[in-house]
Amino acid sequence: MVKAKNYANRWIILVASTSILLCTGAIYAFSVFAGPLSIAKNWSMSDVMIAFGINSAVGPIPMILGGFLTDKGLAKWSSVIGGLLFGLGFYLSGYVTSPLMLYITYGLLSGFGQGLAYSGCLSNTIKFFPDKRGLASGIITAGMGGAAIIAAPIGNYLIESFDVLYAFKILGCTYIVVVMVASFFIKVAPANYQPEGWVQANSQQSKPIINKNWQEMLKTPYFYLIFFMLGTGAFSGLMIASNASGIGQNMFGLTSALAAFYVSLYSLSNCAGRVVWGTVSDKLGRNKTLDIIFSVIIFAFISFLFIPSQAGFAIGIIALGLCFGGVMGVFPPMVMENYGPINQGVNYGIIFVGYSSAAFFAPKLTADILVNNDGDYTKAFYIAIAVAFLGLILNLIYKQIKKTRMQN
Repeated sequence: MVKAKNYANRWIILVASTSILLCTGAIYAFSVFAGPLSIAKNWSMSDVMIAFGINSAVGPIPMILGGFLTDKGLAKWSSVIGGLLFGLGFYLSGYVTSPLMLYITYGLLSGFGQGLAYSGCLSNTIKFFPDKRGLASGIITAGMGGAAIIAAPIGNYLIESFDVLYAFKILGCTYIVVVMVASFFIKVAPANYQPEGWVQANSQQSKPIINKNWQEMLKTPYFYLIFFMLGTGAFSGLMIASNASGIGQNMFGLTSALAAFYVSLYSLSNCAGRVVWGTVSDKLGRNKTLDIIFSVIIFAFISFLFIPSQAGFAIGIIALGLCFGGVMGVFPPMVMENYGPINQGVNYGIIFVGYSSAAFFAPKLTADILVNNDGDYTKAFYIAIAVAFLGLILNLIYKQIKKTRMQN
């Protein structure tokens, strides 16, 4: 057992790690950059959105790598190198001359850096808070989800005052500086760390913990249900994260500045949802919470369709932000509850491919619909409703299988 007095203040470590994720979470403000970049370079929105899809789709690879590094005591390296790669990719995006270059800088380089930083920061920091694991997880993932609150308005200001390439360069340099400063305060959590004065509760010791590696996980029916539920849950959130600004301007008549404000509001809701729904799922259970989340997603898109005003847009943006955050908060513990904590990094990294698949298809599909329907996203909204309804069905099947196995 390692006591707190032997290590730096764990709250400082939490703040430093969250600061890094406040940089890498800037991908959720991509809709602010996408339109201006499309206009400046005369590229189609569909081509631009591929960069966002690649950025998110590569996530499982660095997440799994970050998990291995963290297990070997190299969490700081994973966090810092990941953050620096993200900032470098963002900066180099300011020099792109072709979509292919954008796919390499913003898509691959920043995407790989983001996954590496996320894995290292989250896995390491939670180990410092065995007494407040939910709180620490909520704060640090909220940093990731809430990054666009800062990036969207600043990015929009730089774009309007200079140009989109300049915005990429300035923000990229800023992220590199923030990560370098934060690196001085990040410490690796030792095994069996316990804060002073805290005694672990024994109430859970009677419950056996079954740990499964990734090969064993793939043999269970739950894996495929969780995999596709994560994809269907993330689909709508990723659709809005990459297109919120365009939806606001094209369908609801918002100015670019006001649309950027709603991107920040979406990010704030995303941030809050990770804490709110995580807490709710601890009380109601993961599956009941997912029933509510999928239902709210459907309601949000109905508000887009049938409340054709800024009020309808605001309702939908807030609801979808909360639900996207909830999806990101509910699935990690669901994976751990089914397959144990020992292999959580690798197991969740594999299941995270479900998220990455949604990240690859949702933004591009929405952009294609936009091009073919003169700025009208209506068809995309109906598709999102259908995907959320599929998530509800998968969750029902999951609950039924669980109930049947518990009775046997």
